[in-house]
Amino acid sequence: VPSSLSASCCGDAFVPPAPAMLMPKANRIAIYTTLFKDGCLAVKKDTKKTSHDQVTNVPNLHVMKEMTSLVSRGFARQTYSWSWAYYFLTDEGIDFLRKYLHLPAEIV
Repeated sequence: VPSSLSASCCGDAFVPPAPAMLMPKANRIAIYTTLFKDGCLAVKKDTKKTSHDQVTNVPNLHVMKEMTSLVSRGFARQTYSWSWAYYFLTDEGIDFLRKYLHLPAEIV
């Protein structure tokens, strides 16, 4: 964007970043619980899908965004193929989910 265009549109005003996606805590816990039990999740790249296949009663978009967040924080790794993203927990991700879900260390 040319500097003259941005200055004329916004001036020197602060433009806040886009808001983060809000999702119910129950959805986040359902995603984390399924991920911890299975160790991996497959997510179809379809934002209009009303429910995820593995995490029931949770919109596919919520699962996509939550897994993207875990990858960016280093708690999961992603493999993408043919409109499907496959997410696998890292060791740091297992520790994070154990703390978040208040699970004892004996549970594997």
